[in-house]
Amino acid sequence: MGNSSKDDSASDGDTSSGDTPPSKSSLYSEGEKVLAYHGPRLYEAKVQKAELRKKEWRYFVHYLGWNKNWDEWVGVDRLMKHTEENVLKQQALDKKQGVDKNVKSGRSAQTKPKSSTDAKVEKEDLKNNVSKGKKRKSESGVEKDNVSLEKLVKIQIPSTLRKQLVDDWEFVTQQDKLVKLPRSPTVDDILTKYLEYRAKKDGMMTDSIGEILKGIRCYFDKALPVMLLYKKERKQYHDAVVDNVSPSTVYGAEHLLRLFVKLPELLAFVNIEEETLTRLQQKVLDFLKFLQKNQSTFFLSAYDGSKVSEGKGKGKDD
Repeated sequence: MGNSSKDDSASDGDTSSGDTPPSKSSLYSEGEKVLAYHGPRLYEAKVQKAELRKKEWRYFVHYLGWNKNWDEWVGVDRLMKHTEENVLKQQALDKKQGVDKNVKSGRSAQTKPKSSTDAKVEKEDLKNNVSKGKKRKSESGVEKDNVSLEKLVKIQIPSTLRKQLVDDWEFVTQQDKLVKLPRSPTVDDILTKYLEYRAKKDGMMTDSIGEILKGIRCYFDKALPVMLLYKKERKQYHDAVVDNVSPSTVYGAEHLLRLFVKLPELLAFVNIEEETLTRLQQKVLDFLKFLQKNQSTFFLSAYDGSKVSEGKGKGKDD
C-alpha cells in the first residue's frame, strides 16, 4: 500500500512506549487508537488484534465510525500514532485530496485538530453517506445526506453481468464456494486485453483510455481488501496476497465486476469536473460491455467448493 510508509515511530504516541521497539515487540497495542492509511488518506482507527506473522507485525484495525465490513489486517507501514501532529497531517491529506470533510458535513472547525467526539460524529456522517450502500448495492445512490445525488455516477451494469453478480453472491455466501486463485485471466490481463481491443477498434492507442485503466487497477487494488470481499473470502485473500503482490495480478473478472457496483460511492469523494465524469461514465460502460461480450471466457461458471467448507465437491475451474 504505497502511500503509507511514513516514519510511524517518529511521533511518539501518547499511548504505548515511545522509542522504536525491537521487531519482537509490537509498536501498537491492542485497544490503542491510531491513524490508519486507507488509500491516500488517514482515518481514525482502533487496533483490535496484533499478531507477529513471518517476523512482521500485522494489526487488525477497525475504522472508527465505519461499518465493521471495513475492518482489515494491515502492516505497520499503514499505521501512525494518534498524536496532535499526525492529526494535522491527516487534515492536510484530506485537503490535498480535495475532500474537505468539514464543508461536506457543514462544519467549519478546520484549523484545529478535531476532538475525538468531533471525529466520531464526522466519521458517522461519512458512514451514513457511503457505508450504508455497502449492505444494499450501489443503487443506494438514493442515499440522501451530504454526498449529493448528482455527484453519484450512475453506472448501468448490463443485465447478464448483474445476473453474474447474483450468482457470485450465491456461490460464496450460500454455497460456501470460492473463486480458485490465482485466476486466469487476471484483472491485469483483462485490462490489457481491453486496451488492445480499443487500440484495434480506434486504430490507435489513446492516452485517456490508458489512464482510466490505470485508475481502475489502482481502485481495484485498494478497494479489494476493504470493500470487495465477502467475509468467507478473507482468509483466502491473506493466503493469496503476500509480499506486496498486487491483487490485480491474482484476482480475476469475478472480483473486478464487484468494483463497478462500488465505484459510484468511491467516485463521490473525488473532485472531478462534470464533463470528465460524463466521459468517464461512457468509458466505464464501454468496458462493461467488453466484459459482457467476453463473459464466457473471463468468468468462471462454477466456483471451488473445497476451500471454505471441507466439502468434497470441487467446483470445476473453467
